[in-house]
Amino acid sequence: MATPARIRVESVLLAAVHKHTTAVCVVPVTQHSRRPRQIHTTKHQDAASMSPSMSAIRPNSPPASSGNIKATSGVSTAQISALSCLPLSSVLRTYLITSISSSPFLLNTSTVLLRRMLESKNPLLNLRNPLLRSLLYHTFYKQFCMGSSRAEIDKVCSDLRAQGYSGVILEYALEVLKDAEGAEVNEEQDVKIWRKGMLDTVAIAQAGDFVGLKWSGMGPAAMRRMADDAEPTERMSEAMHALCSAAKEKNVSLLPAAEETWSLTGFHNWSLKMQRVYNLNGKSVVYSTYQAYLKQTPATVARHLELAQKENFTLGLKLVRGAYLGSEKRELIHPSIEATHEAYDGIAAALILRERNSWVDAPAATAWPKTNVMLATHNAISVSRAQALRQQQAASRQSLTTLTFAQLQGMADEVSCTLVAAAKAAEVAGGKAVREKVFKCSTWGTMTECLNYLLRRAAENKDAAGRTVDTRRAMGREILRRGRGVVGMN
Repeated sequence: MATPARIRVESVLLAAVHKHTTAVCVVPVTQHSRRPRQIHTTKHQDAASMSPSMSAIRPNSPPASSGNIKATSGVSTAQISALSCLPLSSVLRTYLITSISSSPFLLNTSTVLLRRMLESKNPLLNLRNPLLRSLLYHTFYKQFCMGSSRAEIDKVCSDLRAQGYSGVILEYALEVLKDAEGAEVNEEQDVKIWRKGMLDTVAIAQAGDFVGLKWSGMGPAAMRRMADDAEPTERMSEAMHALCSAAKEKNVSLLPAAEETWSLTGFHNWSLKMQRVYNLNGKSVVYSTYQAYLKQTPATVARHLELAQKENFTLGLKLVRGAYLGSEKRELIHPSIEATHEAYDGIAAALILRERNSWVDAPAATAWPKTNVMLATHNAISVSRAQALRQQQAASRQSLTTLTFAQLQGMADEVSCTLVAAAKAAEVAGGKAVREKVFKCSTWGTMTECLNYLLRRAAENKDAAGRTVDTRRAMGREILRRGRGVVGMN
């Protein structure tokens, strides 16, 4: 039975939720915030170091804020938080998990404990223990994953759309990928499992959504062929075409994740092979992923733009900063985080404006090819700069590049929610206002599949897992804001 004290606490929290989650999120108010911690630690770039396409934006112009935005209902100009569209349970859970992940000691300890729970044969120490299972379900699983059943996934997708997101990026947790060195190869079985998982994911997705995948998910044989820059086998190729055909039929786009540099050329060639067939008439069924921290990426982007123009297919580009800092050769990566930021923003500017700059020197003396671009980033300043370029284009009545923004579920909600708020404001304003499309990327599968998946991703993105301090601070401010509202201090 609930105690009177507990009833009072729950009543207070419910009042806070009711009061602070019903307002409409609208026009952003810019304010300074700290740069998210990234892979290096040098200062933010100054105007002299910026590429020409980015120099129109003040180097210290603040990002779209994770803080306050103004209501434009005509009734009140009181400031409300962009995070007010999140349920209180999500805010509290995010604060807890980012408090862990932003501490290297707590992150390493929790990762070790989670791995032991997943691998333990002791029913008291693994997921067969109902207490441990419930703990993990209500924390890590709910934070980053959509569920294992169609009903659970549909519910999360519906909730995200209700918050204002344009759609979701679905990734299936069960990967065939194994250690390619010395792994027993059963290509037929590996490809069969991958194909079924991908087709199931397309079936779950709604029209306009994306599906994330890895070509190397087809197993060690696929990874080795990409590393050798060889064509996929007939069995692999048939599975790839089956997936692309299903995605095209349902109006879903595919987002193959980039590989490490030792197999990256093969990865791009496999992605372009599918793009030539399915990316026609301005539609991108298949994208390819470009990692801005690699020195070679600008030249790769330029070369692929020229290929798309010459061969008349629509190039789909997903731009990320990069995921393999811990395993790549250091000389292949930009020497500082500022150089990586500048590369990301410079490449993004070329793609948004559809013009050559000091980063992307293509296409030369030809019309810009048809493109579809996704900026997958948790960096608020890069997002703000991209928005500013788009707003400048709209104000001068230029046509806009087909563009989407994406962040991971459970991460960078202060960036995502501000984008959503700006999109809602643009919808109200009409006219020249740009209504950006914002997507959340999430994983589906059983708890065991998803948690193993998250551990693999954490190992690939060790630096990213700890770059959550800004999110923790934003959630802390939001909890404080709602608490102040309860006692009438807002």
